[in-house]
Amino acid sequence: MLNQVILVGRLTGEVKVEKGENGINSTSLVLAIPRSFKNADGIYETDFIDVKLFGTVATNTIEYCKKGDIIGIRGIIQTKKIEKYHTKMQIQEIIAERVTFLSNGKGD
Repeated sequence: MLNQVILVGRLTGEVKVEKGENGINSTSLVLAIPRSFKNADGIYETDFIDVKLFGTVATNTIEYCKKGDIIGIRGIIQTKKIEKYHTKMQIQEIIAERVTFLSNGKGD
């Protein structure tokens, strides 16, 4: 069995450090990934994917990346049970294991 995902997209916002209770740095970011095909209206839609990063992966991403940069992420999909609006539900989130810095937001 295999749980692995590879994403390449553009950062939609600034990446900021979140200190965990255990002292490990973490961060959350959103990747904008345009689809490679047009919808029924002839428009290319974009998916916005939430990604969590921990430890040195988070620290390096915070230090070297900013809004608009293109990055590649290799990670896993994790299912998490939450309660929202008095309703129990499951959500999937991407946990990054590796980040590759591909370009900055200036079109490089």
